[in-house]
Amino acid sequence: MQRSSSPPGVVFGAGAYLIWGSFAAFFGLLSFASPAEVVAQRIVWTLVVVLLVLTLTGRLGAVRGIDARTWRMAAAASAALSLNWGVYVLGVTTGHIVECALGYFINPLVTVAIGVLLFRERLTRAQWAALGLGALAVVVLTVDYGRPPVIALILAGSFAAYGLVKKVIRLDALPGIAAEGIVAVPFALALLLVLMATGRSEMTSSPAHFGLMLATGPVTLLPLLLFAVAAKRVPLSTMGILQYLTPALQMAWGVAVMHEPMPASRWAGFALIWTALAVFTTDALLRGRRGRALSVAEAEAAAL
Repeated sequence: MQRSSSPPGVVFGAGAYLIWGSFAAFFGLLSFASPAEVVAQRIVWTLVVVLLVLTLTGRLGAVRGIDARTWRMAAAASAALSLNWGVYVLGVTTGHIVECALGYFINPLVTVAIGVLLFRERLTRAQWAALGLGALAVVVLTVDYGRPPVIALILAGSFAAYGLVKKVIRLDALPGIAAEGIVAVPFALALLLVLMATGRSEMTSSPAHFGLMLATGPVTLLPLLLFAVAAKRVPLSTMGILQYLTPALQMAWGVAVMHEPMPASRWAGFALIWTALAVFTTDALLRGRRGRALSVAEAEAAAL
C-alpha cells in the first residue's frame, strides 16, 4: 500500500517527536532520584502499561509465541535502550541537555556509518560528505568541550544499535516493547529492591515523586503508539524530516530555559552538524524521488 502524507498521519508523527522533544523537561522533574532508579522505574511501569494494552487488545498471545532467537535479539535491544535511557537521564539531570540534543542530531549519521562498517553499504558522494562534516563537527565540539562529547556519542551509538536490532527483529512494535521490558524487568526490580532495602529509594518519599515515577510508563508508551500510527500513513522521507523536531526542542529547552552555555565554538560545531544533516536529507529525498520516478516508468513500460 502506498503511503501518503495525510494531515492526520503527519499530526501523529509530529506529536510523537514533539513528546520526545519534551522529555528534557519531563525527566528534569525526576532529578530528585538517581538516573539508575529512574531507568528502573521507567522499565517497570512501561512494561505494566504495555502488557495492559496488549491484554485489552487481545494481542498478548504475540508475546507468548516468541522463539528463543527473538528473545536473544530482544535482550540485545533492551540492553541498548536501557543504556540510552540511563545516559539520557544522566545528561538531563546534570545540565547537559544540549549535549543530549547533539546525540540525536548525529544519530542518523552514526546509523549510516554502522551500515558502512558492518554491512559494507556503498554510499553516495553526498553521504560521504555528510559523514565527513559530522566527523569534523565532533572534532570541533571536542575542542570546545575540552573532551569528546561522550554523552552525545553514547546516545547516538546506543540508539543506532537499538534501531539496528529493531530493523531485523520479527516483532511488531508493542509485542517488541513488551519483550524488551520482560528481559529487563528482573534487573530493574532487583535494583529497586536494593534501593528500598538501603533506604535510598525516592519513589515513596512523597506522593508527587510516586506520581512522577508512575507517569514514566504512559509517557514512554504514548509517543511510540503515535509513531506506529504515523509510520503506516506517512512516507519515510517525511518521517526522516520530522525526527529533527526532537533534538531541536531539546536544544531549545537547554539553551533558552536551562541557560546552558553556548559559546561561538559550540555553535560552529552544531552548524556543521546541521549542514551535514541538510546534505544527508536532501540526498535521501532526491534519491527517493528518482526511485519513485523509475518505478512509475517501469510500470508504464510493462503496461505497453
